[in-house]
Amino acid sequence: MAGLYFEELAPGLILDHATRRTVTETDNVLFTTMTMNPAQIHLDADYCARTEFGQPLVNSIFTLGLMIGLSVGDTTLGTTIANLGMTDVGFPAPVFVGDTIKARTTVKEARISKSRDDAGIVTFEHQAFNQKDQLVARCLRAALMLRRSV
Repeated sequence: MAGLYFEELAPGLILDHATRRTVTETDNVLFTTMTMNPAQIHLDADYCARTEFGQPLVNSIFTLGLMIGLSVGDTTLGTTIANLGMTDVGFPAPVFVGDTIKARTTVKEARISKSRDDAGIVTFEHQAFNQKDQLVARCLRAALMLRRSV
């Protein structure tokens, strides 16, 4: 398995993920329409040209999913039992079509589960950056992770 087990996810571990992704117009339009979000700021180029951004914004929930998705291969692929929640989600800078997103994950906390002998709870801090190294998204994510030794 590519993912790390609970024992390998010590607080302070920082992973800069090698996989990067350039966001396309199709990504934004498809995700926005599939999630029933008809906001003009994502879909109407004429409207957006008259905003402070000058162009459509990539749907922030797509950005959140992409940021976490970029981390999966190095952190949780095959070793996550479940995501428990996300907090402190923020989008300090916009993402536009054509931006290339990269991600960094820091393990903030880890503790053995009180209810499951085979698992521990890990809090990850995910950060996403564009090609200019601007922070465009961040969140804390709690995940129930498999333990290697039980």
